[in-house]
Parts: sequence; structure tokens; C-alpha cells
Amino acid sequence: MSPDINEAKKVYLDRKAEERARLFKEPDLIYLFFELTRSCNEKCFHCGSSCAPGLGHGPDKEAFKAVLDDVKEHFDLKKLQLCITGGEPLLYPGFADLLGYANEQGFRWGMTTNATLITKDVAKMLEDTGMGTVSVSIDGLRETHDRQRGLAGGYDKAMRGIENLIERNVFRHIQVTTVVNHKNIGELDELYKILDEIDIDSWRVIGIEPMGRALDYPDMLLTPEDQRYLFDFIREKRTQGIPVNYGCSHFLGLEYEREVRDWFFYCGAGTHTAAIRINGDITACLDIEDRPEFVQGNIATDKFSDVWFNRFQAFRKPLSSLCAECRDCEWEKWCAGGSRHCFDYDNNKQRVCFKDILF
Repeated sequence: MSPDINEAKKVYLDRKAEERARLFKEPDLIYLFFELTRSCNEKCFHCGSSCAPGLGHGPDKEAFKAVLDDVKEHFDLKKLQLCITGGEPLLYPGFADLLGYANEQGFRWGMTTNATLITKDVAKMLEDTGMGTVSVSIDGLRETHDRQRGLAGGYDKAMRGIENLIERNVFRHIQVTTVVNHKNIGELDELYKILDEIDIDSWRVIGIEPMGRALDYPDMLLTPEDQRYLFDFIREKRTQGIPVNYGCSHFLGLEYEREVRDWFFYCGAGTHTAAIRINGDITACLDIEDRPEFVQGNIATDKFSDVWFNRFQAFRKPLSSLCAECRDCEWEKWCAGGSRHCFDYDNNKQRVCFKDILF
């Protein structure tokens, strides 16, 4: 990396640090997540929410609609994205009615799904209810995907679901997301060839995180060698076919920042991002450990807008303020303690740090 490029990156990272400080005082909601259900027809070993078949659903659709009414009144819908997730969101009773209502009220919305339930009719329903973006999970080649996601035939069903979405030719962005672990990292090249041949808009490649069920499988976590291979792979493929991006997580150092994704690191939990959990609790990013101190209210008793504007103090300070090692780090200005979802809040330290691995 040339000195000039590094200096330019430092300028942008300084601006990001200034923006972070401003957002702690003046938060700007961009992403609002609805966790519709914890039920899922798959049982992925790495699931951060420990979803599985037969688990419960979120608040009824009228409760979610009340949140939408409140948000429409108090926020600028032109810059807000409604993000629908689960479990498998399509298992939620009243899905079409709820998202049809969101569409009628002017919300832009997208969904994270395993796509196994997206028949041609479901793809038409998603068009009719105004879905703009979708992220589909493909976690390896056929045998690996099915084994790691706990559903025989899941790969073929998901690929058919993707094709059914592509066939509608109306969705703004169709993305595939792959969670890379120590056992499937060797399949990335072959998977790239497959995805490059279908008409998706991007491929989001993320490393497995030590959270949820993944904590029970330490042998599946990425080694430092795996991590370096992953980032070099993404950087190389970004110059070739389909757009490839690393996820939003983690500060990556000067060599890799802006080389493996289209933006510089910033954890927006509680400043750009909020979420409604299946029990109605209002919190920040759904990937953050579900702890009492992170519950800011509940839609059964609180208006979301009141909570957003008057609470969330737990998320509006640098994460590094909890960790002495982070506070004293030379990269703290740009990293600020890293991503909140992989922080160990019992021991006040970061579980994932790329210092001494990437930089």
C-alpha cells in the first residue's frame, strides 16, 4: 500500500471518528430491524440467535404496525431502511399483511432469509408487498451448506429461491451472504464461480463470529491464517466479477480498510441502528448479546420514538470506554473498541480484534 493511499485513508478515518463523536450526541436512525420470529426451518450451527424449528414468533402484526405508525411520524422515511429478519421471517403469521402495510406507509424494506420457502408465488408476494432488497444465506457448496444449516436439500431449495427472485426482475438488490468458518473456507473459490454465473447483485462474505451457537464449536472458528486468507480472497475477487464485500464488522487496519468493502469501519449500533426483538424489547443491533442492560424499552409499554430520542445511553459512548486494553491502543481513535456484537461484556474485552493478525 502506497504512502499516499495510507494518508488518504487516515483522512477518511479521522472524519469517521469525528462523525462517531457527533452521532453519540445526535443519533441518526437509518436501519430499523424487526425480529419477526425465532422459528426457522433450518438449525444453523453458527446462528447468533440460536434459532430452530418450532420456536416462538414476535409481537402480533398490529403491534408492529403501531411501531411503523410512530416511526413514520417522527423519522424521515427517505433515509430509513426497514430490515426484516428472524429466524426465517417467512414463517411469521401475517407476514404479507404486515409488510404490505409497511409498503403502503412508504417504508423501504428488505429481508434476510434462507430462501428455501421462496416459491414463484412467494416471490410474487414479495414483489406485491414492495420488498426492495434481500440477502440469502448460502454457506458453502451443496453438502457443506446442508450439513452446516441442518436441512437436507436446503442448498437446492435456496438456489431455486434465488432464481425465483431473479425471475421477477423487480428487486433492487439481491445479495448472497456466506458465513465463512474453518471447515468451509476452502470452498470459496468454487462458490465464487457458481455465484458469478447467476444474476445476483453482490456477495457478502463474513467470518464466523464467536457468539450464539458458534461458541459451542471452537474448532469451527477462523484461525489467524484463515482470516488473512479470507481478506486476501475478498480483495482479489473485488477486481473481477460480481461485487464482493466483507460485512460491517471490525476495524481492519490501514492495509484492508476500504479494500474489502465499500466503506470504512463504523459500528452504528444505537446511533444508526435499532431493533425490536421477538418479545417486543427495544434494543440496538440484534447480534449484540441479549442482556438486561441493553434493553431500552418495550413496544408494549413504550413508544419507539421516545426510547430512541431519550434512552440508548449504553450505546452512545465508545465501546473502548469499557476496556482498558482498547483505551490504551494506538488504533483506538479509529476502532473505538470494535464491534459491539462480539464484545465480552462479562470480562469487558473484545473477542475479535485484528491487531497483530492483519496489522
